[in-house]
Amino acid sequence: MKRCPAARTSRRLTVLRLPKYPSCRTKAPNSIDFVEPSGFFVALDRTRDLLRGRETRNFSDCDVMTQSDRMIKIFDTTLRDGEQSPGASMNMAEKLEIAQALAELGVDIIEAGFPIASPGDFESVRQIAQSVRGVTICGLARCADKDIDRAWEALKSAPQARIHIFLATSAIHREFKLRMTTDEIVERAVAGVKRGASYCDDIEFSPEDACRTEHDFLCRVVEAAIDAGATTINIPDTVGYATPSEVFERITMLRNRVPNIDKAIISTHCHDDLGLAVANSLAAVHAGAGQIECTINGIGERAGNAALEEVVMALRTRQDFYHCTTRIETKRLVPTSRLLTKTTGLVVQRNKAIVGRNAFAHESGIHQDGMLKERTTYEIMVPEDVGVSKTDLVLGKHSGRAALADRARALGYTLSGEQLQQAFEQFKLLANKKKELYDGDIIALVQQEISGGSNREWTLVDYEVTSARNKTPHVRLTLKRGDTEKTETVEQGDGPIDAAFWAVERITGIEVVCKDFQVRSATLGRDAIGEVTVEIEHKGRSYRGIGASTDSVESTILAMLNAVNRIIAEKAYAETA
Repeated sequence: MKRCPAARTSRRLTVLRLPKYPSCRTKAPNSIDFVEPSGFFVALDRTRDLLRGRETRNFSDCDVMTQSDRMIKIFDTTLRDGEQSPGASMNMAEKLEIAQALAELGVDIIEAGFPIASPGDFESVRQIAQSVRGVTICGLARCADKDIDRAWEALKSAPQARIHIFLATSAIHREFKLRMTTDEIVERAVAGVKRGASYCDDIEFSPEDACRTEHDFLCRVVEAAIDAGATTINIPDTVGYATPSEVFERITMLRNRVPNIDKAIISTHCHDDLGLAVANSLAAVHAGAGQIECTINGIGERAGNAALEEVVMALRTRQDFYHCTTRIETKRLVPTSRLLTKTTGLVVQRNKAIVGRNAFAHESGIHQDGMLKERTTYEIMVPEDVGVSKTDLVLGKHSGRAALADRARALGYTLSGEQLQQAFEQFKLLANKKKELYDGDIIALVQQEISGGSNREWTLVDYEVTSARNKTPHVRLTLKRGDTEKTETVEQGDGPIDAAFWAVERITGIEVVCKDFQVRSATLGRDAIGEVTVEIEHKGRSYRGIGASTDSVESTILAMLNAVNRIIAEKAYAETA
């Protein structure tokens, strides 16, 4: 590599200022030379051809890496850290659906859960380990024998398994949470890693709160963990406190000071409390990290985690800068994001990068004019590359089961035979009410089926509603459980929706408190599907339900039944566990 003034090049150049990190020249774990530019990045002004993939930048006269791109592992923790978001809990069928979608997306590792946390967590990790292929399945464990043993018990059927062991190392955690000395921390870390390594070869160790841990002690713990058998060292910004330059310096420090660091992959796990999770993750990669831990849509504890779709597209779009790539099938980013949104009820903000509804929308007249003349004037990514479809395929009452399955698959959903049959039956009913069904309608129907899963204790048979201004609403509701139908008439409430809530409660015998109620249109038009999402509380626990219909009252009843059936299923599981 050599440095030369920009003026010496024969082509017109654009100079962009980038964050100024300390320069370093060391060896990354995969032995690729790494040189950090000292604050300026020289780029050829050939944006159009670059975005269209017809030209590769020539950096022979610039201070950049010339070696082939590094492959960054994507460690998805949507099903573990992501599910810790309030209201984001999922049932077994939903977790399996998300896990399969993540495998199809191309993530390298799926952290399926925390097996010792509950019987439900253990079972979900076990089933994912048994059924999902082509990806490493990981289980989280504290640095304790019983945690590690339980994690392996859940993971042992996976062809590729990883145990992720964590132990806090920062002074504040040592003093107030663990009440342990530094020597005791190291001793326990070594013992835990060795126990995990006795079960499988793929062991990840996380010094919790690493970004607030003293440098000397962090180096000591990391070195000891690697010697004990850790193959991945994760450096988490547990409370989202670090800045990109600090993360860069910390990763660089570890690579320079830990003598056996080349025997492990460095990972990063950043929280978004200050809105820096993605920036911090990219800074870690820029410093030599080989794995990013992230979640779909950035969901997670408190303010969330680094968003998978953002770090992946940043590495792809600025490959000229980061010189890294991933295995992610980017065309599945938007479908996977939509699947998670429908499953958890956590709606993505409209202006969310990559997957938000406005991510590729242009309203300004100046922008529209530029886009009409040349799209790359205001778009740095091609929408189709992340799964944004230009066409909205129309289905109707003459469309068959195969057409529905094909469209569902294109939208990011993989349905079992039973799920497809149930969704097709609902599709036919809806097609008789609407002349044309669009992608939004299909998504609503399919997600309602996935959300309901096999938990169909109570189903809707029929209902009648009468409501008028200044009059008490009247609801006559008939539900079915097994072979038994039950009808209840209710004349109370503040309107037909409230009356429907009362009727469901009376028939099912399950009293709930409505914590959240959302209704949205799945598509455009007067005959659009109304999709209702409810969050209810029963005996101190929250449950979510989804319902979809052209009638908002019917959508509400279906959403309520969806949530009530979750309560029944959880009780039944607890009784048999």
